[in-house]
Amino acid sequence: MLLTRYGRREWGGAALLAAGCSLALLLLPWWSLIVFLWVAWICVALFFRDPVRRVPEGTRPEVFVSPADGVIKAIEKLDKHEATGGQPALCIRIFLSVLDVHLNRAPCDAVVRETIHRPGQYLDARTEASAKVNESNLIVMERANELFGVRQVSGAIARRIVCAVEADQEVQRGERIGMIKFGSTTELILPRPEHVKPMVKVGDRVYAGESRVAVLSLGYRVDQDDEHDDTLQAVQPRVSAVRPLDGDEDDSPINLSDAPEERKF
Repeated sequence: MLLTRYGRREWGGAALLAAGCSLALLLLPWWSLIVFLWVAWICVALFFRDPVRRVPEGTRPEVFVSPADGVIKAIEKLDKHEATGGQPALCIRIFLSVLDVHLNRAPCDAVVRETIHRPGQYLDARTEASAKVNESNLIVMERANELFGVRQVSGAIARRIVCAVEADQEVQRGERIGMIKFGSTTELILPRPEHVKPMVKVGDRVYAGESRVAVLSLGYRVDQDDEHDDTLQAVQPRVSAVRPLDGDEDDSPINLSDAPEERKF
């Protein structure tokens, strides 16, 4: 079983504690305590597990996969959202319990435009208010001249958000982009809600990098009359305005040889 490097401090510290206590208790008849310590370490290690995920073969470029493991908590239209440049959006909210894998993955091939961290409260992630007032980190990305976002929201237990990407970084669908530790919420915010076709419903379980959650293609409209048919109909391309970034006039290729240092909040 692989363990994510984002939790090295937690699972490494738990292992050292369990090992130290076990050595101290070897000469004492407290075998039950030794077993308990190692069971506790295994539980911590399982939380930071990093399973291999593969995007299903034949997945078209216009399909978004889930950015997180968990259960679909809400699918709602928003009048505007900063992830889409202040334009209307569709938000797919995913709740992650303490038993879920907590790595976040890119929902499609894209370029990171900016990350926005906001301090906040630490309400239970199961409450509706938590998505609005809890600490969060928004990863704004661009695909085909349109902005969308993945928002990491902390919970009552999850008080540490890891963002492993930075502005101008290219990401591939299913690539690891960060982590929220111990119970939390992840949101996928998509532009042009009238053209988005959700492929999931509230209560569905999804898996990061594997489960298909929505269809949206630039220059196409999705026929939402048949929820089982993701046929696309051509329409006039519509490009959302993208806020220019410093240095955008430079057409030189982005150097991705050095992986960005992850940021922890």
